Amino acid sequence: MVKHSITLSGHRTSLSLEQPFWDELQRIAKIEQKTMAGLIGEIDRARIKQPHPPNLSSALRLYVLDWVKNH
Repeated sequence: MVKHSITLSGHRTSLSLEQPFWDELQRIAKIEQKTMAGLIGEIDRARIKQPHPPNLSSALRLYVLDWVKNH
């Protein structure tokens, strides 16, 4: 588990994520030609629209899982 600090919507936040998930997010961002902050921001905005939003780390893991399964 690795702690990462990022800026989302102008606010610094930290999240804990296993290195393989972080590596995969970086790969996805590169493929989609997005910055890491941009990709995580999109995931975060989608997450908070859910009726019972998971925490950001969980949302990132679920996004990676879904992306890998569908690509």
